Amino acid sequence: MHRIIPLLVLLSLVSCNLETGVRAISTAEYEDKVAGFWLGQLVGNIYGLSHEFQYLEDHGPTDFPLGYGSALDRAIEMDGAFSDDDTDLEYMYLLQMEAHGIEPSYRQLREAWTYHIRDRIWAANRVALTLMHHGYYPPATGHRANNPRWFEIDPQLINEIWAVTAPGMTHYAVRKTEWAARITNDDFGIEPALFYAAMISEGFFEDDVRTLIDRGKNVLQQDSRFRAIIEEMEVLHEQNPDDWTLARDELAARYGGRQSYNEYGWEPIDAVLNGAAAVLALLYGEGDIQLTLDLACSMGWDADNQAATLTGLLGLIHGAHAIPESLLKPVATWDAPFNDRYVNVSRYDLPDASIQDQIRRIVAQGIKVVEAMGGKRVVLDGIPSLLVREDGLFVAPAELLPPPPHIMTLGDTLALELYASLDDISWVGAQPAWVDRYGAKVTGVPPAVGRYDLLLRGAADTARVIVEVLPENVATSATTILSHEPGADLEGIRDGNKVDEPFYSQTSSTPERHWYGYAWDEAVTISSITFSAAFPREEWGWFRSPVVEYQSLDGSWQAVDGLVWSPSFPGGETKYLQPGFVTYLARFGPIDTRAIRIIGWSGGDPVDGPPTYGTALTELSVH
Repeated sequence: MHRIIPLLVLLSLVSCNLETGVRAISTAEYEDKVAGFWLGQLVGNIYGLSHEFQYLEDHGPTDFPLGYGSALDRAIEMDGAFSDDDTDLEYMYLLQMEAHGIEPSYRQLREAWTYHIRDRIWAANRVALTLMHHGYYPPATGHRANNPRWFEIDPQLINEIWAVTAPGMTHYAVRKTEWAARITNDDFGIEPALFYAAMISEGFFEDDVRTLIDRGKNVLQQDSRFRAIIEEMEVLHEQNPDDWTLARDELAARYGGRQSYNEYGWEPIDAVLNGAAAVLALLYGEGDIQLTLDLACSMGWDADNQAATLTGLLGLIHGAHAIPESLLKPVATWDAPFNDRYVNVSRYDLPDASIQDQIRRIVAQGIKVVEAMGGKRVVLDGIPSLLVREDGLFVAPAELLPPPPHIMTLGDTLALELYASLDDISWVGAQPAWVDRYGAKVTGVPPAVGRYDLLLRGAADTARVIVEVLPENVATSATTILSHEPGADLEGIRDGNKVDEPFYSQTSSTPERHWYGYAWDEAVTISSITFSAAFPREEWGWFRSPVVEYQSLDGSWQAVDGLVWSPSFPGGETKYLQPGFVTYLARFGPIDTRAIRIIGWSGGDPVDGPPTYGTALTELSVH
């Protein structure tokens, strides 16, 4: 049972202000709803995989139910549910809550990402992971200045657990989801995740889908992009109440193609496009689990995402017992939903689990959140229950996190901002004379060439800020730009802009030696270069094992002495570690030469497609 309890009745049970609401739900019903959520996600994920990206230009089949399709073969092979990115990161987050408490920090989640996630990661998630390996910390890993795929679907499929563990605590659930969503995304790219978070948290106490859509919409700013799109979908539903295909076609016409902000992404995984498809599936599904599941799949695009989240939402609303047996036990020999097996096939060192045990563990974390926010476990009318404070506030864990090493030229002004969720910041040691600090902002003009190692202290941790100051960039005075591609237009690699005008090499089906560099009429003295990588293509576009060579007086190319890259280039050939729009610094013993170049093997990862190799860069400076 669940109900809203008047405050005056509860004054003897829980300490709260008169204006604050308190909700009650039996612990048995909370567990049933969590079970409905987790089982619903597994159903939707596996059911939807057979339809993922199958319907891009047009909607999918209209003859429902669609059935599990070929994805069920994998479940039969695993003899249970198998992990996928719609559930495995949430499971990873559950492990972090168990290890570090109900509010793990950005630093702790970053450690989990870099340890457990080694492949099978896409879109904004992949970019965030590559940035972590390059020295970035959240939320810089999701910021649109660093992550050019910030607008994609990722946060709405990996963050539902924060709301499931905050029943009826909508503000807490939304703000915690927003905080976590910024690990991978930014701006309106996180708005559908907030919409889902509100509906999930409210779904423990409200079962009307239209009411939940309103509550989800109302947590978004009045002028937000996704709020406007939700309202558009509501109008489309009103105009076409008996034909979802017409509404879907209009959605596709408005938002299904290339958008102004989508230069580096892939249209079918746009966050607001898929979020809008979910709204239509909810409206036309009218709370029916099977119908909403089929609609989510046939709306198309990244179908398994919508299928997983919406089936989880409706499973939560109605409880696990309401999910059809045919969905929970699609294999005749299974006595329990998905044979009570969750088999990890996607993440490094993520343990297999009993599904029922996962549910109990999620419930345990939810109870901890309720209690931490002032709620209580009580017995009402002889029934063990939870009293939930509606006014719980999420406060980001106190931490101070560094930026990646900053590379600049002598005479430039340093302007860095660290991530800080606290005000108490101080220097470790004396403040450098040339530096000004305003909270977490560090500014100043370095007085000389060299490396500056700045250390700041927060309440519980320290953040090291490394600044590399280089002498004059002589690339602009070179008379010739060198490349393995004669005639290529490479002027953009010395214009000082590390994002615009990227150069992508021609591609080949096997790795080739690629190089980029400069030549001068007169000898110059050089001791460092910087290489700024362009955003890689899906399967290619990076250097493998690059070195720096200079031209000797007799015209031959020789490797520089004492070469040190900072940071190191990613090891191996995998695409899952290749960041874009990042800069590498190469230091070496001073040389006098008329020509210098970076040279290495063109990079590609043929695992998911035909062999394609190439390189890409935005800037090459010489100092």
